Amino acid sequence: MADNLLVPAAVAGGLLAIGVAAGGAFVGKGVENARIGDRSVTVRGLSERIVKSDLAVLPLRFAAAGDELTAVQADVDADLAAVRRFLAAQGYTNAEVDLGRLEVTDQYAREYQPQDIRARYRVAQTVIVRTANVDRVQATTRSLDQLLRQGVVLQDFTGPSYLFTKLNDVRPAMIAEATASARTGAEQFARDSGAKLGPIRSATQGSFEILGRDEVGYESNSQVFKKVRVVTTVHYRLR
Repeated sequence: MADNLLVPAAVAGGLLAIGVAAGGAFVGKGVENARIGDRSVTVRGLSERIVKSDLAVLPLRFAAAGDELTAVQADVDADLAAVRRFLAAQGYTNAEVDLGRLEVTDQYAREYQPQDIRARYRVAQTVIVRTANVDRVQATTRSLDQLLRQGVVLQDFTGPSYLFTKLNDVRPAMIAEATASARTGAEQFARDSGAKLGPIRSATQGSFEILGRDEVGYESNSQVFKKVRVVTTVHYRLR
């Protein structure tokens, strides 16, 4: 009788074990499917292109010093007239030449006076050339020795700044290039991993950078040719 009772118990135990194993198999399969469903790849796409600056800004600053303010101002006015004649000869229009701020310093009026004051007054004037004619500004920069021959000494001269302002003209095409570049990388990854590339989960566009074409040894603003760069980050599902 006891032996007869043991058989159903053993059978029940076996069925329970099978049920647990089967349940474990289904749970494991569910985790596997969940992982497969969650598989994704994150890639970055790059787009770069070389562009030419379309705006140039050339500041010309000159100064004079002395103990008589009217005489100092007269010297600055004479330099200003010489600079205007020079720029007109270079071919700039009045709209391209702007008069910057006038700086007047009275050494005796300063809170902390230098011990050795050689001239009481110092007057400085800045003339700013702003033009889309980048090539002309380059030529002008090479001709500034003409001002020196007329007695005009430029102060704190750092050269012109060249700017690229037409980013909106190249933005759509560059975003498309960066996105295509990202997809190419994602497709390669999918092939290498034995998967198929699925739809985009999310995408972010990095900010556009405008750099000098030659990134080593030269300031970006001093270079006529620029390198425009954008990086996009795209998340793809894998199937």
